[in-house]
Amino acid sequence: MRPPLDLARARSVAVEAAEAAGALLRAGQNGALGVRPKGSDGDVVTDLDLAAERLILDRIRAVFPEHQVIAEESGTVGPGRHSCVWLVDPLDGTNNVAIGLPVYAVGIALCRDGQPVLGVVHNPVTGRTWSAVRNGGAPAGCEERMPAGRPVPAHPRLAWIQGHGVPRHDTRARALRMVLEARSHRLLQLWAPLLAWVMLADGHIDGIVGYRTELVDLPAGAIIAVEAGLSVCGLDGKPFDHRIDLPARDRSFVAARPGLVAPLLENVELAGRLEASLDGLL
Repeated sequence: MRPPLDLARARSVAVEAAEAAGALLRAGQNGALGVRPKGSDGDVVTDLDLAAERLILDRIRAVFPEHQVIAEESGTVGPGRHSCVWLVDPLDGTNNVAIGLPVYAVGIALCRDGQPVLGVVHNPVTGRTWSAVRNGGAPAGCEERMPAGRPVPAHPRLAWIQGHGVPRHDTRARALRMVLEARSHRLLQLWAPLLAWVMLADGHIDGIVGYRTELVDLPAGAIIAVEAGLSVCGLDGKPFDHRIDLPARDRSFVAARPGLVAPLLENVELAGRLEASLDGLL
C-alpha cells in the first residue's frame, strides 16, 4: 500500500520555494542576465532560470527526496519512476526578462499517478501567490471571482498560449489566432502562460486558447483555474485530459467560464475551415 501524500505539507513547501525563487528573480532581473540561446526555435535561457531552478529543486528534494522532478532546464531529476512527480518552471517568461519586460512568473505543480493534484503560481513583480489542490475549493490568493450571472461578452478578452515547438508555418495556429483576434476585444500573447492562467482565475480575462502548450507550465495554472470554477476542454469540446504523459499535440485546449466555452469552440470550428484556405497560401 502506498504511503499517504500530505498535500498540505507539499503545498507549503511549494509556496515557500516559489516565493524564495521569486525573490531571487526580482533581485536579479536588472543585473547581468547571462542570456544564451536554447534550442533552435528562438528560445533563450538565463543564469536566473538556472539559479531559481536550483533553489526550487533543493527545497523540494530536501523534503521529498523520493519524488521525481521534471524541471524546465534540468529535465528529469530523482528516481526513474515514482507515483509523485513535480513539474517546475522556475522562470515562465524568460524571453520577456531577456528584453527587460517585467512579465514573468514561477510555477510549481505536483502530480500523482500522472494527474495534477497541486498547483502554485507566484508573480515576483507583484508579490502575489496563487495555490490550489485538486477538489480543494477556491484557490488561495485569488481575487473575488466574477458573478456567476455575468453576461457572456460578445467580444471577450482572451489569451493565446502556444508551445515553443510550434513552427511559424503551422497553419492551424495561424488560423486560430486570426479568428480569435477578429472575434475578441483583445487577444493577449504574454509569453508567460502561467500569468494568463491566474488572470483567468481572477476574472481579469474571459478565456484562454492553448495550442500544443509546454508541459511544465500547464498543470500548475490549469488546476488553479479549475478550482476557481473555470472549465477546460480540448479543442474538440471533449473534457481536457490532464495527464502529464501525453504528447504536445494533445495539450491544446479552451479554458473559460462555462458560458463562454461554446462560443470559443465555435471560433475553433471556424478556424478549422479557414485552415484549409491557408494551406494553399503559406
